[in-house]
This record gives sequence, C-alpha cells and structure tokens, in this order.
Amino acid sequence: QNTLHVCFSVGYSAVALNHVIDFKEKKQEIIKPVSPSELFPSLPIVQGTSKRIKVLTRLTLVVSDPSHCNLLRSTSANIRLYDIIAVFPKTEKLFHIACTTLDVDLVCINVTEKLPFYFRRPPVNMAIDRGIYFELLYTPAIKDSTMRRYTISNAISLMQICKGKVSSQSENKPLELRGPYDVANLGLLFGLSESEAKAAVSTNCRATMLHGETRKTACGVVYTVKKPRKVEEEETTVPACKKAKTQA
Repeated sequence: QNTLHVCFSVGYSAVALNHVIDFKEKKQEIIKPVSPSELFPSLPIVQGTSKRIKVLTRLTLVVSDPSHCNLLRSTSANIRLYDIIAVFPKTEKLFHIACTTLDVDLVCINVTEKLPFYFRRPPVNMAIDRGIYFELLYTPAIKDSTMRRYTISNAISLMQICKGKVSSQSENKPLELRGPYDVANLGLLFGLSESEAKAAVSTNCRATMLHGETRKTACGVVYTVKKPRKVEEEETTVPACKKAKTQA
C-alpha cells in the first residue's frame, strides 16, 4: 500500500500488481489473481487529474528450462485472468523462444549481472513485430555502483537492437520508486533518445496493456488514425476546370 501511495503522489495513472513465479522453487502454482477491489476498496485519485488510478494484475514467470514454457503454451484458466503476462528467460535459447513463440506481453531482461549471451537481431525483431516489449529494471542502477555499470551496459546493448521498444519497472520499495520524468531521464543513460525515453514510461506501457487485452479477448485490435493529406494529393483531386481557372 505504501508503494501504491507513492505511485499516486508522483503521477502514475496505472499500476500493475506483480505475481512472480520461479520454477526453480518447489510448489510453485499459478493461482488466481487477487482482485484490486479486495485490496483497495477506495482507489485514490491521480495527482493533477480527476481520474482514479488503474490497478492491473500481472504474472511474471522466471523460466530456466524449456519445459517451463509448456505452461504458457497451454490454455490455463488462471493465466488468462491476468492483465499482463511477462516472462524472464535465463538462457539464450529461452530468450529466443520467448521472442518468437510464447504468447506473452513482456520479456524481462536481467540487468544486475553480466549476461551469459548476446542479444541477436532476428528474435528481437520478431518480438517487436509480434507487439512484445522488453522490460528493464532500473532500481539496480540507483542503489549500487556495480549494478549500475551492468545495468547501463546491458541496456545499451539491447537498445542498439530493439529500437527503443522497452518499458521500465521498479521493485516493491517505495524509496526506490521514481517518477515518470525521472525514469525518462534514466533512459537517456541507457542509450534512448528523448522521445524513446518518454515512450518507455507512457505509450509503450499503454501498448503493453492493449496487447494484454487482445491476448485475453480477441485476435487483434483495429484502430483508425486520420492521416493528413499532402499538397500533391489535394492538387490531383481538384477538377481540371477549376485548376485551369486558378492557373489563369
């Protein structure tokens, strides 16, 4: 609750309650997500707006063996109840599987130590084409100098390939939580441009939420965008008689 109240005060409009499952530990089961209304009967209003904060449910699976991916491929009733599904691959093979075949919304990257593999362009591009985003945990860059070095190094190597298709995450400690603008400034250290750093805490997060909605309810979403007409197109639509008069 303290973490959520900090989120309210710094201006976040949506928060995901993360349920982490590590298959290395024994007796790990995917349970039904706890309804946010049970934890927070009255959600506070986001600072500077008249809207109440949106609380989502998220499931993060830490996979270290290919057999762990079978659970995501199966149509588990409890998995479909979560708003966001994330996977944390530990090896290069699992990273390739997560990017190319698994039906997830986020691929988490370990930034606290030297990665045992290099990011390759084909699986990353395939993940981007499928609407999957990559997530970086920025908290280690704040609290420890060694982790900060690994975080910046791993982030830059990923940014060179994924074209800024990332989002950010914080651990469940209120003092280590940063506001959207502070996180965007951290993105500049990770090799993001100013627009990409802002998107990592805004539009990319919204796209991940929409991707989760389509995974739960439909095969896709269609939306329309009004495209501005070019001057050349306007000239071709003008009748010949009017065009002759204007030229005269």
